[in-house]
Amino acid sequence: MKKLPIGIQTFSNIIDGDYLYIDKTKEALELIENYKYAFLSRPRRFGKSLFMDTIQEVFEGNKELFKDLYIYDKWDFNIKYPVIKISFSGDLRSGESLKKTIFNILRHNQERLKVDCFDTSDFSGCFQDLIKLSYEKYNQKVVVLIDEYDKAILDNLDQMEVAKENREIIKGLYTILKDSDRYIKFVLLTGVSKFSKASIFSGLNMLEDISLNKNYGNVCGYTQNDIETTFKPYLKDVDLDKFKGWYNGYNFLKDDVYNPFDVLLFIKNDFLYDNYWFSTGTPTFLIKLIEKNNYHLPKLSNITIGKRLLDSFDIDNLDLEVILYQAGYLTIEKMLEKRRGGIEYKLKIPNKEVQASLYDTIIDYIFKQTTEKINIQNDMYDALFDNKLKDFETSLISMFALIPVDNYRKNNIENYEGFYSSVIFVYLSSLGIEIIGEDATNKGYIDLTIKLNNIIYVIEFKMNNKDALSQIKEKKYYEKYLCLKQDIYLVGINFEDRNISKFEWEKIK
Repeated sequence: MKKLPIGIQTFSNIIDGDYLYIDKTKEALELIENYKYAFLSRPRRFGKSLFMDTIQEVFEGNKELFKDLYIYDKWDFNIKYPVIKISFSGDLRSGESLKKTIFNILRHNQERLKVDCFDTSDFSGCFQDLIKLSYEKYNQKVVVLIDEYDKAILDNLDQMEVAKENREIIKGLYTILKDSDRYIKFVLLTGVSKFSKASIFSGLNMLEDISLNKNYGNVCGYTQNDIETTFKPYLKDVDLDKFKGWYNGYNFLKDDVYNPFDVLLFIKNDFLYDNYWFSTGTPTFLIKLIEKNNYHLPKLSNITIGKRLLDSFDIDNLDLEVILYQAGYLTIEKMLEKRRGGIEYKLKIPNKEVQASLYDTIIDYIFKQTTEKINIQNDMYDALFDNKLKDFETSLISMFALIPVDNYRKNNIENYEGFYSSVIFVYLSSLGIEIIGEDATNKGYIDLTIKLNNIIYVIEFKMNNKDALSQIKEKKYYEKYLCLKQDIYLVGINFEDRNISKFEWEKIK
């Protein structure tokens, strides 16, 4: 069997080193034949850099690397194009360090293409020289590939002034593309987020976004077919349904896909289920944003968002749900066409890895229960799995008792039902079980629905002495689940004085 390409983002190294490669050259060919200026956003560790490097090898005419791949006999490799490759990495934590990085990148391209910029004092002028001089030297139009175009901004969301400064710096670089159009063959930018054209790509109106174009929905990531065919020898005796639940689920309007990093690390680590992708970047900034805005966390299990919100990211007006989507913590469940026209997207958390890891991190950061949480999580899961609701009540009481008093002193959240429901939602989500927050029925919304071990729990939360259980029964929230022929339990929970004051349940006969 071929070796696994763990951490390898260079196409030639994969091919020459006899590593496994999932053929993405069909998408590459369609892209370069149908677009001149293209933009692709995907979460981190999804294979964007490898796809970019593959395109570079195509334009540079390295035909033998593509033997046995789709593009081999469909592209004229005799024509070789000069390629300018810009990939942001390293220290981007200040405007000065970003400028230094840009100059280093441009110098490397000058050396590789054997041209010298006239203007070495201004990076925008040097970039413009580099494009024009490369065109003149090779008598071919120039290909420009910009990988992680947004990294200088995203790396600084915790220091917003630097993020804004860096935004203006890279804006000055990217606007050169419009003025150099006559010399350009093809441009591709990739990144995690999509910033509005006004904030980054001023004047570059010809840039076409393929991020949610279904023809390129599988351009990054592994499909289920890849798992069941190419990866089958590597996954011998693995329960593929369990594997799918853990790592599949990302969707960009074509097939559900796996993050490649998860698949490769799972195999390398002898089929150990772990949070491989999630651990490559802890979302500290997002957690702070959740805490700052007192975000009602059960909303994350049931979000519908307008197309406009997925189209742009604005550091002057941060939208948590947009950030969660673009960073990969939420993905598309389905696209909805509104009766009055227009499109909406129903979002979901992609899989068990992201669900459990994200909410585990929230527990650690916001509720400060790093060590105690494990016992509580185990007790909660066992109680629900075994249908021991008295034990479930006990674990909830213990959970609230452990929340530091400082969490309450900061504000008056203890008086709001949303705080308590968010705490319970986070803990249950960290178990990796199926839960639905704000579960819609024809009579209103169920606060929380849990599905585990062929049991359905319909839960209502209330403050003080309001009767939570009676509301479930009066509005018959449970009726939507009667057709499933599973045991259904109605659970009413009241809160007062920073903990549970009343807990009662009833089984539907």
